[in-house]
Amino acid sequence: MSVRNYSFAIVDNKVYFRENSRMNRMDLPKATEDRIKAMAELRDCVRTLIDYQLNEYSDYDIHKQQIKLNRLYDDFSKKHGLINSSANAKAFSEDSSYYLLCSLEILNEQGELDRKADMFTKRTIKQHSQVTAVDTASEALAVSISEKAKVDMPFMSELTGKTEQQLFEDLQGVVFLNPMHGYCNGSEDKYVTADEYLSENIREKLDWAKRSAELYPDDYSLNVKALEQAMPKPLEASEIDVRLGATWLDTNVIKQFMCETLQIPRYMQRMVDVNFAKYTSEWNIEGKNVDRNNVMANMTFGTARKNAYSILEDTLNLRDARVYDRVEQPDGKVSSVLNKKETMLAQEKQEALKNAFKDWIFKDPDRRQQLVEKYNVLFNSTRPREYDGSHINFVGMNPEIKLRPHQLNAIAHTLYGGNTLLAHQVGAGKTYEMVASAMESKRLGLCNKSLFVVPNHLTEQMGAEFLRLYPSANILVATKKDFEAKNRRRLCAKIATGDYDAVIIGHSQLEKIPVSAERQEKMIRAQINEVTEGIASLGKQAGQNFSVKQLEKTKRSLETKLKQLTEGKKRDDVVTFEELGMQNLHQSVNAFLVVMYFMFTIDRNCHLPIA
Repeated sequence: MSVRNYSFAIVDNKVYFRENSRMNRMDLPKATEDRIKAMAELRDCVRTLIDYQLNEYSDYDIHKQQIKLNRLYDDFSKKHGLINSSANAKAFSEDSSYYLLCSLEILNEQGELDRKADMFTKRTIKQHSQVTAVDTASEALAVSISEKAKVDMPFMSELTGKTEQQLFEDLQGVVFLNPMHGYCNGSEDKYVTADEYLSENIREKLDWAKRSAELYPDDYSLNVKALEQAMPKPLEASEIDVRLGATWLDTNVIKQFMCETLQIPRYMQRMVDVNFAKYTSEWNIEGKNVDRNNVMANMTFGTARKNAYSILEDTLNLRDARVYDRVEQPDGKVSSVLNKKETMLAQEKQEALKNAFKDWIFKDPDRRQQLVEKYNVLFNSTRPREYDGSHINFVGMNPEIKLRPHQLNAIAHTLYGGNTLLAHQVGAGKTYEMVASAMESKRLGLCNKSLFVVPNHLTEQMGAEFLRLYPSANILVATKKDFEAKNRRRLCAKIATGDYDAVIIGHSQLEKIPVSAERQEKMIRAQINEVTEGIASLGKQAGQNFSVKQLEKTKRSLETKLKQLTEGKKRDDVVTFEELGMQNLHQSVNAFLVVMYFMFTIDRNCHLPIA
């Protein structure tokens, strides 16, 4: 008798539990033992029905097994209640197939049985129909994308009997030769589809294609033509809104605006300067207080309490101009109190400065041309890729569930587009998109095992939804009990050694699985090196003392953290995230805030998309 790992087995009417290579005899109360025996029989019936569908048994055999399943379930529910009840969960949740049994019941919002699952009456597993031959190159391409997730010319040649060159000629304009293939021993595919090639950074790809076409015009001239047609239409100055604080502007542009608008005398222009620190995203006006007799700086665009240089610095750093009074308290302490009247005057001057910049920025023809060209290169070179998932063959999916077009396209995006945000509204089907993406990724060989992280109270629901869509999937659903200190290592061992299609855990459970000390050390050292470079760079610039002090404080904090990590007591009993063997992470962020570590405070680190 073959017994799955982490499963109950009934031998000689006694209950055993298999854990790795051991069969452990279970000493249980009579009532619990009866529940386990009944659920084990139900589980074996479900597994047999799944095998029948996977191995293409006749409709008669499947119907016969469904009759047996209905009889066993009805007998069980009359005696022991719903499979999803707490008593049955307590008795059988250790079994790796428990959540498969839970998926047999469709519950309403009150947790009561709404109906039985489709498995009781219908085929719920879609068969994989292997295509062995096609007539055209376009048909071969569709099969290749579906089965290999890429343009696989040798596979397509087997399907059609055509050579690689014949296929490429037939698919010109649909498939492109990739100029980056083989560059620096990279992993770029030799051929890519048009929807992939004619998207993302078109300008960068066009540069590659032009250089390649100079050497091999017959191979890459078509690439150049197609990319030029795909290039986004250049924006005109009237379509670009440039505001003070845009980090893509050079400091000399801001200084020129400052000098011309404030009419700074030529001899004094050498005493003021504009600096931008890329490590802190901070603008600084050097020499703010040297131009004291300038009417434009102290009256037109400034006030007696806050001159135009200070207001400009606030504006560049996306801060509202404010004026504070230093007030001595009765206890002798001095505090800063907002002066509302002076602040209102300063903010009026700030608006005047913004309007002056808006009128000035494109006034000079040469400057306008330079800035428009730079803006188009930086921000108008990308064409979003459009994903089409209509070709995907969802092997093992419940054929009674039909995914909608937007779900198919989202799954294609996940498979072919790397990191993906499924930003649909509630009820649009994100759960099935994540599940299908994980299962297709495994079928295509893109990943081995996927981790699903969901709100703590939804782990069991997620497991039931997963198995409703893919009844034959092998999944592990972690419970709160699994992450207790005494059980955590055992659970992690199950995850690491089990051949699961997916593992489902709660948000708080993920927090208890640490990243390895080696990776943490590598990340901290990289951050220290970056901060050190920032300090060295800022040290060469005048007026950057504040930024240097901030970075030095950050560096000391990182060095303390590194010391604690390297000199701290090593624990051998901790299972790290790397040891779990996960290749894909699907995270539900609904009602959950992901706390990320920033080297700098949010107002210094956040780059808003300001033009």
